[in-house]
Amino acid sequence: MRRKRKDEYNSAPFAPLKKSETQTEALKTIIGSGVKVKGEISGKEDLTVHGQVEGIIDFKKGQVIVGKTGNVNADVYGKIITIEGTVKGSLFGEEMIVLQPSGVVRGNMTAPRVKVEDGAKFKGNVDTESINTAQQSKLREVPLAKVQTLTR
Repeated sequence: MRRKRKDEYNSAPFAPLKKSETQTEALKTIIGSGVKVKGEISGKEDLTVHGQVEGIIDFKKGQVIVGKTGNVNADVYGKIITIEGTVKGSLFGEEMIVLQPSGVVRGNMTAPRVKVEDGAKFKGNVDTESINTAQQSKLREVPLAKVQTLTR
């Protein structure tokens, strides 16, 4: 019977994970269908909600997805917000809000781009003027007195 060398014990029988695979996995937060959360949830990565959330969801730098089984009674802040489940509360998207056919929203949606798919249910107001656009338009306003002076 042959004895194993010392270096044979240290070698792994599988390939190690690549750095990018572990980083990608670490940047996702999932609230499972059997989980209920009350309070404020915040972070910088992506969030997927399959359970129940009551309070505030603040992921302005990440994507927020409310899955088909997700039931949210909260204001939601995210870079891109996708709704497949039910939300009671206001949505604030930095880039875009997408309401999928299975999605139900009762509240206001504010984002530069809002996409409501056929079959989705929505009750509330939509504001597509982003915060940056509103600030830029105020900066570009010139008082009438100055305009008349320049044209003379």
